[in-house]
Amino acid sequence: MKQSLLFPLLLIATGLSAQKLPPVFSAGTQAYTPELTRTWLSPVRIVMESGMANARNLLVKRNGQADLSNRDICTLEKAGAYIMLDFGREIHGGIQIVTGVYKGNKPAKVRVRFGESVSEAMSDIGGEKNATNDHAMRDMIVEVPWLGSLELGNTGFRFVRIDLVEENMALQLKEINAVLIYRDLPYKGSFRCSDTLLNTIWLTGAYTVQLNMQDYLWDGIKRDRLVWVGDLHPEVSTICAVFGEQNVVPKSLDLARDITPLPQYMNGIGAYSMWWVLLHRDWYLHTGNIQYLREQSSYLKGLLNMLITKIGPDNREKLDGGMRFLDWPSSGNEPAIHAGLQAMMVMTLHAGAELSKVLGDAETATQCTEAATRLQQHVPDPNGSKQAAAMLALSGLASAEKMNNEVIGKDSTKHYSTFFGYYMLQAKAKAGDYAGALRDIRQYWGAMLALGATTFWEDFNMDWIPDASRIDEVVPEGMKDIHGDYGAHCYIGLRHSLCHGWASGPTAWLTEHVLGIKVTAPGCRTIEIEPHLGDLDFAEGTFPTPYGIVSVKHTRMANGKVRSTVKGPKEVKIILSK
Repeated sequence: MKQSLLFPLLLIATGLSAQKLPPVFSAGTQAYTPELTRTWLSPVRIVMESGMANARNLLVKRNGQADLSNRDICTLEKAGAYIMLDFGREIHGGIQIVTGVYKGNKPAKVRVRFGESVSEAMSDIGGEKNATNDHAMRDMIVEVPWLGSLELGNTGFRFVRIDLVEENMALQLKEINAVLIYRDLPYKGSFRCSDTLLNTIWLTGAYTVQLNMQDYLWDGIKRDRLVWVGDLHPEVSTICAVFGEQNVVPKSLDLARDITPLPQYMNGIGAYSMWWVLLHRDWYLHTGNIQYLREQSSYLKGLLNMLITKIGPDNREKLDGGMRFLDWPSSGNEPAIHAGLQAMMVMTLHAGAELSKVLGDAETATQCTEAATRLQQHVPDPNGSKQAAAMLALSGLASAEKMNNEVIGKDSTKHYSTFFGYYMLQAKAKAGDYAGALRDIRQYWGAMLALGATTFWEDFNMDWIPDASRIDEVVPEGMKDIHGDYGAHCYIGLRHSLCHGWASGPTAWLTEHVLGIKVTAPGCRTIEIEPHLGDLDFAEGTFPTPYGIVSVKHTRMANGKVRSTVKGPKEVKIILSK
């Protein structure tokens, strides 16, 4: 990958100079309190232009204010003139167009197209490439004021193309700035090792999730600007590793609960109601917030009791009444979906028993444990699915070594996916195959970076790579459009999201398994540290707890042994594996 791609991510990681929104409205007069920051960014590159004069003036950082001087102005000289700008990295927000003095003294019509890739910013709605305005408007015709400014857009993008569609007019442009809308959070967690590619992957996963931490925790900033409960699980794992406790997590979990009365399934998917239970177990383990957990007790008890009724007399799960779903690439493989759901039921009921004990509900805890024991008597075959094999391994229904050797590790990263890739990596770790997991992270997530990604994608298939162009260039003749020519299910062509929080799994995985940081008591009161460096010479980093930062550094010595140094708050008991 180009080394320059790391620099924008490092800017975010170290904190941008940003203007906070003031509290304009008094309490009780607003629908909600914004927790987001707005930062103005100048474009870094002109991708292409036609019919422009002095286009490079748009790359100069200015002040966002229209003025009468018309100094250092650029001009769209006639209808059909256009410019495409690159803001250097994927961002969430819109743009600010600042105009100058031009003849006619009236607004001018322009077409604005946002794109996560160059190809998308050049596209028309529909057609073979399947560009859309789903969930967010990214292709529109608007009027910009004479000698003024206009802000527009609320989507995920890196590239913007602006075409003048007004006849008999030359439009004077002073500035085109991106308006980045994000949560201005410190990266309390960190990761650095002897492999710069892994460092970039860790940062990219963290940034991908940060962009999706909007008013709620979304899965995508262009499309899927929704609270998908299953998709939250890898995102929340990344938040715990990077940002620590953040209110966007309980806010999103509570939204899913409040809009899903039982016996409905969250997002209409049985597995997603199970992910809600697993999320609460993980969130309680990290935060130790018993008061928040108690707020879930009534719904949790009802949900667990409902799930127990979804076990047949043959000890098979029978999750009916909703979409039977694990991950898009496993769709259509019914035996694999059953295997994955059977495993998830076991995991969920064990987590439910843990939470019920904490809440003092011994009856529900016993019922969950007995139900999980029944489910364990039926062990389905994964039917060649890496998704199902990962769940079988993590639930204990099947040997992690067997699932890794026979299914997950077969054909390397072929049939990996950005969502369930996290659980494949977790299963490989459980099997002790840390070297294989590091190889797969470099190969699969690294391939997206090599194609120009600055955030991780909704899906990625290794079969797409041959003859594929980068997302930050016009597709050369004879090459494939990695964004517009591929995709399946709900992400065909340019509808495919190139910033999807569920793809951030390697960030959490590298912290947990390479740094070796594993929380084993609620509220991070106890942390066990067992590093697995694989082929790395060293790895170091930090991890946020409710009591402060835990710092670790692991160095491989000449004799092959690993020397570790660890520091942390006095409230946290740290157990270092020998």
